Amino acid sequence: MQTENIKEETLDKVTDAELDRLGITHRTHLSAASKRALQWPKIGNDWFIEFNDLEPLKGDLAYEEGVCRRDPSAVIKVDDTYYVWYSKSVGPTQGFAGNIDEEKVFPWDRCDVWYATSKDGYIWKEQGIAVARGEQGAYDDRSVFTAEIMVYEGKYYLSYQTVKSPYTVRVKNQVGLAWAERPEGPWTKLPEPILSPADNGIWKGEEDNRFAVEKKGDFDSHKVHDPCILPFKGKFYLYYKGEQMGEEITFGGRQIRHGVAIAEHPLGPYVKSPYNPISNSGHEICVWPYNGGIASLITTDGPEKNTIQWAPDGINFEIVASIQNPPHAIGLNRTVDTEKNPTEILRWGLTHIYNNDDYQSILRFSSYHKTAHTAIGEKAI
Repeated sequence: MQTENIKEETLDKVTDAELDRLGITHRTHLSAASKRALQWPKIGNDWFIEFNDLEPLKGDLAYEEGVCRRDPSAVIKVDDTYYVWYSKSVGPTQGFAGNIDEEKVFPWDRCDVWYATSKDGYIWKEQGIAVARGEQGAYDDRSVFTAEIMVYEGKYYLSYQTVKSPYTVRVKNQVGLAWAERPEGPWTKLPEPILSPADNGIWKGEEDNRFAVEKKGDFDSHKVHDPCILPFKGKFYLYYKGEQMGEEITFGGRQIRHGVAIAEHPLGPYVKSPYNPISNSGHEICVWPYNGGIASLITTDGPEKNTIQWAPDGINFEIVASIQNPPHAIGLNRTVDTEKNPTEILRWGLTHIYNNDDYQSILRFSSYHKTAHTAIGEKAI
């Protein structure tokens, strides 16, 4: 099939040099790919990075059979000590086919939030539980997991996912928050969640099936996941992953998107932005401040997966880089100067891998800024 010819006057702002750079020969015969290329932003390669092989951790965070450690928070440094928080559970995963009242549905089921410390970022000492599951009947009585840390004005804030029993297919996850004066705690949990799924979807029938819906509702009508709070422009931006009732598979994979809720105070109340969703893709939240705006690493799911995006206002994100094989569930190293380089915060941090179907462990990732493709002995301009 021939593509539609483009009249030359519609390309009067495109120089011959730009056509030459993109390898486009005929300005009046543009394929769909050439049209997209002409619309790419002129951002250079400042944001392009590649990731090295993952490195196992030593000490208490080394892989341990029978134990699941996953979803590391950002890494912070207090005096000469690094801190990280993470989800921890024990025992195998049975899924929904098992006894949901006694067994684990997912690896992140029946978790508490633990923390560990390190002097060098490689050898870690597990210190104990930071935030435990709530008492029976509480909104977080089944599991608390996927924690993220924010330090603000000398206080420490942990946001995390919660599940209330019973853990059914249609259960609606929420987001909780705890705060402390010191990274070691003690942590004070807020009695109610700070974020909940939208309440405008309608399940179809009584069967415990998340794909059967009469109305899907907002992008976060089923679950709100992976919270991360950043101080931004005098307010507090809670970024999160939304899962929709009746989730579909799109041409980019699972139908996952991100949203943001904004508060005047770290403890809330958090109000969802009317511009949600703020991404078309993604999975775990990975955001950091840069150049007066917010950057976001989008991974795993959706048509814009494996990209880095940036928004001057923290809401309207544009793609600034397409990358290969980023780690999952990244815990950023928030000890660095994020203004040094747009991807400086990704030079090293923590992630997790599936050692097998039942157990995960935390590893260290690293990356490097790539500016050219050269052979051995060849010099880039």
